[in-house]
Amino acid sequence: MMAFLDVSELSFIEDLGPKGLEGMIVKRSGGHRIPGLNCCGRHQFCYQWSKRWIVIKDSFLLYMRPSNGIISFVLLFDKGFNVRVGSKDTGAKYGVMIENLSRTLIIKCSSYRQACWWKQEITNLAERHGQDFLTDHRFDSFVPARHGILSRWFVNGSGYFSAVADALNQAKEEIFIADWWLSPEIYLKRPAKDNYWRLDNLLKHKAEQGVKIFVLLYKEVGFALGINSEYSKRTLLSLHPNITVMRHPDHVSSTVLLWAHHEKLVVIDQTVAFLGGLDLAYGRWDDQAYRLTDLGVGDDVDHGGDQNVDQTAEGCVREGDRARGREQRDRDSHTPSEAAQCNGDGKIWVGKDYCNFIKKDWVELDKPFEDFINRNSTPRMPWRDVGLVVHGGTARDVARHFIQRWNFTKIVKPKYKSPWFPYLLPKSPTTANNMSFVVPGSVPADVQVLRSVECWSAGSSESSIYNAYLHVIRDSQHFIYIENQFFITCADDRSVYNQIGDVIVERILKAYREKQIYRVYVVVPLLPGFEGDLSTGGGNAIQTILHFTFRSMCRGEYSIVERLKKKMGDEWVNYITFSGLRTQAELSGTLVTELIYIHSKMLIADDRRVIIGSANINDRSMLGKRDSEMAVLVEGSQMVSSVMDGQEYQAGQFALSLRQHCFKIHLGLSDDEMEGVQDPISDRCFQEIWNATATTNAAIYDQVFKCLPSNSAPNLEELRKFTTAPTLVSDSPAEAQEKLRSLRGFLVQYPLHFLCEESLLPPLNSKEGMVPIEVWT
Repeated sequence: MMAFLDVSELSFIEDLGPKGLEGMIVKRSGGHRIPGLNCCGRHQFCYQWSKRWIVIKDSFLLYMRPSNGIISFVLLFDKGFNVRVGSKDTGAKYGVMIENLSRTLIIKCSSYRQACWWKQEITNLAERHGQDFLTDHRFDSFVPARHGILSRWFVNGSGYFSAVADALNQAKEEIFIADWWLSPEIYLKRPAKDNYWRLDNLLKHKAEQGVKIFVLLYKEVGFALGINSEYSKRTLLSLHPNITVMRHPDHVSSTVLLWAHHEKLVVIDQTVAFLGGLDLAYGRWDDQAYRLTDLGVGDDVDHGGDQNVDQTAEGCVREGDRARGREQRDRDSHTPSEAAQCNGDGKIWVGKDYCNFIKKDWVELDKPFEDFINRNSTPRMPWRDVGLVVHGGTARDVARHFIQRWNFTKIVKPKYKSPWFPYLLPKSPTTANNMSFVVPGSVPADVQVLRSVECWSAGSSESSIYNAYLHVIRDSQHFIYIENQFFITCADDRSVYNQIGDVIVERILKAYREKQIYRVYVVVPLLPGFEGDLSTGGGNAIQTILHFTFRSMCRGEYSIVERLKKKMGDEWVNYITFSGLRTQAELSGTLVTELIYIHSKMLIADDRRVIIGSANINDRSMLGKRDSEMAVLVEGSQMVSSVMDGQEYQAGQFALSLRQHCFKIHLGLSDDEMEGVQDPISDRCFQEIWNATATTNAAIYDQVFKCLPSNSAPNLEELRKFTTAPTLVSDSPAEAQEKLRSLRGFLVQYPLHFLCEESLLPPLNSKEGMVPIEVWT
């Protein structure tokens, strides 16, 4: 009867779109375009024919086994989608070839007329409903910009994790999570009163309610990276059968040894999606206090509530926590040992979450509640990051990327061919605005999803993040603000290939020639995030990243500063500034300092456009052929009055509020002082506030702590003298405390002359020197 009526259990599910076309077909095996597995089934000994029930929907097709209804394959419509008939193209007398960027599917018909009918019907259905996925889009992205998308930014993990927790708690059908690293035992809301908001417990609670949870984890090379994804997978799978976990890639069989899945995604019911730089992992939770200490009960550090920024009003307004009127929730029952673990005696960062990875990298991740560094003597390293949430059609696009990766992983890894690892289906764009909840504080904007993917990572190729960065910088009229974990750029076509730095130089030189004001703000971590002893230079890993960072900024013929100097001499300082972040506190009666680790991946242009995602400014993230990444370009939000170049200016609400929040925190400004940074290209903002604050703060830290990196150590000999010289903090703590009172915010000048007289590339006989250069760039 189902065959007679051309219907199946998938025909009338509203979220899967219109009924579409269905029927029994005979399909040929093979045709997958997988690196290392390129047999397309062109020869009779390579394939077999099987009877399947095919379902064509508005943005995909699938076929399933008639005997049990299990979905055997899903083909997503994309720019490579094509349907052809004839034996020349199909190798079958009455064949129909249906292909996308990752597979060529052949079905066999009983007559040429029937084959032409299938071709016409499939083509008409795809072009009528799936046009968004079939055509070329701006930046060569797989999807277009969506209009009126509710969006909200988050600075730091505190607000981001809290919003993720609330969204997970409201999931009704499915949860998608993709992370470079995932720590099951992290607390999403802090300080924790119980274990309800611990990630593993929250996922277990939702799974028990019937929500299907799918998790994609990067499978690391164990001897090179100690994130123990095997432990994360095993822990999640033990929680409930409704939680399914895949890891990718298999390094030997796929020959992918150097590259990583770097996206950080959480998608709820394919209608709300979180993304950015924040893995659900240790060390990421922080707020704008950037605390260095966490001794628990009796700690005199102010652990005040989260701060939120109102994106619905002009400027950067601080609010209290939003009252969300949540229902009273049942709490999981906890064993006595769990209750003891909860909140760790009043600590904000419990166990492995208290970290300083330059002092010591993570160890024994299977013992999550045990400290691995001494809290009483070692300050933690604060973590600064940026994420956002999107809704509706853009959330569908993020979900589609996850589904593409999930289904691709199921195909390429034999262990996942079991029905226990089901194929996932994208929900229809026609129901994208049927949202059961909206994250508070979201504002409407035009949002486009961008990616870096390659055949090894997702079955198709794309570098739209890179294309968008180049376009936004070239197109910027007044300024760009970059906040990124890495700054490795300026192409030489030997070791570095991305041209982001080159485009920055071109844009500055254009402003110089036309006598226009143009500013570039670059904020990066003062040191790379590798374990190392800075008093001896930091070790090979730290020095290698510093080499490529300085090569991009100021050293050598390809660097930004040297190229600008050739055209304008010392006037380059009026166009670009490089900064980092640092803070200080008292720990066990001693003044201590530590850099704030910047993990953000963000670009703001002209207070109108924002790119936020997981992509660093380096070749690994940008080229598309290496690490897989995801980002979004947000623009066209509600316009608000501002000032630019001394003139009244219409800025985007989303971009302006984010930029002003960043400036406010970096510079330690009060609400009354924000007027000084309203115009980001004025001399007052750029020179008298931003650069002056960074220079003064850096000088104070140098005087008090002699902290590294520092311009006072241009070589290893001076470094040894610098680190062994007496410090003000040890000789005169009271005077040191007095000087520290003059600090404003966290901004410090980036030390462009640190070890400038040394070669920072690793020795060829070291393990770092034996690693291909591409790993570092």
